[in-house]
Amino acid sequence: MSLENRIDSLKNRHHELEKAIEAQNAKPFKDEVEIHTLKKEKLRIKDELEDLAHH
Repeated sequence: MSLENRIDSLKNRHHELEKAIEAQNAKPFKDEVEIHTLKKEKLRIKDELEDLAHH
């Protein structure tokens, strides 16, 4: 996978996670553990994107 493809893939996943977090937050009974897990993965992806941008 090329660097550009990897970055695109990570950006897409980041966007999917954002939508999943929004969907969880919209529920009357939020799953806080799921939200925390999604946010943690989203942060990991953000960090990886930043690392790739500096190469």
